[in-house]
Amino acid sequence: MNVMATPLRPAYSFVDHTYDVVVVGAGGSGLRAVVGCSEAGLKTACITKVCPTRSHTVAAQGGIAASLGNMGEDDWRWHMYDTVKGADWLGDQDAIEYMCRNAPAAVYELEHWGLPFSRRE
Repeated sequence: MNVMATPLRPAYSFVDHTYDVVVVGAGGSGLRAVVGCSEAGLKTACITKVCPTRSHTVAAQGGIAASLGNMGEDDWRWHMYDTVKGADWLGDQDAIEYMCRNAPAAVYELEHWGLPFSRRE
């Protein structure tokens, strides 16, 4: 039998997919990008090498900061000052201001999506 004349069968079949957006990575930023693109009506895919519950966001220990005012008086401006000072005044202060102004709304959004975290530690 001539092996060269025998056609090879593929080990698996190929399936073509078409998307408007492909997000690589299923950490917090990647999953938020998928939600935003999907809400905008775009056909979106998210690919990751690990299960989302094992992503870097889940494994990170840095936490999240926002001026929620849940443990006493608080204000986004204090959060901004602490962030700018912590960066030795080298951070992009416009970006830091944007982040600190919008952090409380982002934390509430994450909470409404079911993200479990402690606000007292």
